[in-house]
Amino acid sequence: CSGCQPLEDYSPTLFMEMLPLSTVDSSSFRRIIDKIPSNNNVHLPHGKSFTSYLENEYKKMKAALKLALDDVQFVSTTADIWTANNRSYMGLTIHWFKQDTLERHKAALACKRVRGRHTIDVIAAELEQIHSSFGLLNQVVATVTDNASNFVKAFKTFPPPEPDEDEKEEEEEEEQEDVLFTDIAEALTSVSDEGHITLPPQYRCASHTINLISTSDVEKYLTSSPTTKSVYRVTIAKCTALWTKASRSTVAAEQVQEVRKRKLLVPSSTRWNSFYDAVSRVAEIPMNELNNLCNKLGIKCFNEKEYQFMHEYCIAMKPLTAALDILQGDECPYGALLPTLEILMMKSLSLKDLLTKMTADLPDVIVKVCMIQNHKKEVFPFSGGFELDTLSNFPAFKKVFLKYNTPTPSSAPVERLFSLGGLVLTPRRNGLSDSRFEKLLLMRYNHCFTSPDHLKKSKQ
Repeated sequence: CSGCQPLEDYSPTLFMEMLPLSTVDSSSFRRIIDKIPSNNNVHLPHGKSFTSYLENEYKKMKAALKLALDDVQFVSTTADIWTANNRSYMGLTIHWFKQDTLERHKAALACKRVRGRHTIDVIAAELEQIHSSFGLLNQVVATVTDNASNFVKAFKTFPPPEPDEDEKEEEEEEEQEDVLFTDIAEALTSVSDEGHITLPPQYRCASHTINLISTSDVEKYLTSSPTTKSVYRVTIAKCTALWTKASRSTVAAEQVQEVRKRKLLVPSSTRWNSFYDAVSRVAEIPMNELNNLCNKLGIKCFNEKEYQFMHEYCIAMKPLTAALDILQGDECPYGALLPTLEILMMKSLSLKDLLTKMTADLPDVIVKVCMIQNHKKEVFPFSGGFELDTLSNFPAFKKVFLKYNTPTPSSAPVERLFSLGGLVLTPRRNGLSDSRFEKLLLMRYNHCFTSPDHLKKSKQ
């Protein structure tokens, strides 16, 4: 029991790992504590002790995070709204380069309860309030979101203010001196002279866009021809029946593992790449073994054409999934987007010789849509051909690099925050207050800012 020694003996990280397992907010926790045998030398803590400890450690973590952001010139954020247990939360993560070492860092700023409808006014006010609470209004160069219409409209309705005449003159002088950047960050302010909300520039999630290519655009092509439409739908229907059977029946799952020693994957609408991964796992099974498995499970077998289509689909879609994996990484800068799209198009076209007439035009469809997206992106390319520390020798170029590469090309970081939130706000722990849930989640996500080094610096 934690009461066998003072709370101070536990590190914040250990405490946070332990705390979500207890029902601190419920009366049952007190009843459990009361039933634990004790003697005069042991003092079991009251629930208020845990509350006080959490509050103190959260304040320390937040102070350490603010201290780490003090000397950062450019930051970016990712934002989204998550719904769980009939509650909605605005999540926000922050990303930046450390000025001296140019190492990328991340943290979670908020997972704040949002009540009522998710209107553009509500979204804008919440975003600005969170940025303001950390003193970041003049540092956020971009906020990355998905393509949800309410987010898109919010950023269009509350854009950053236009630079004044003095700033424009300074920009013209910089252009005459061959400095190839515009200081967007200095133009960002919390509110305009009239007191209106202003938001930083919005970057739409590239991973979400590529995911739409791999679903909507690809499906549109595959269903445009009667021949491919039939084989595509029948193949996916048989795969779906296999996934459903294996996920709902323990006997079926055991039979699958007997054949391949691996479980089948089930596609998830909230995880990019999951459909490709699921189809690829089925395609790995030799056709005779696959059909034997289908017979055992009472599912229609695959014919040769359907089995061939499944393999060609995986071949054509593999570059897309590789691009998604790259863009969703925490270390991926926004400047890597264009090179990734270029390589994606090049690799897609190189696969045409491996495909039959049934799917031969699929790489062309992918390349065509990628070219459209490519022209929409205005980014500063990131080059991996040099060591980043050499940028310190070129201050002007370093400033341009930091500004345009600080944003992430994907909003996946905030999705990962929500995934962690699902481990904290479980159905059996839905009695957590909104404030308690947010603090527990941020303490776990930002565990590196509870280390002794960060806490020591924040006290100095």
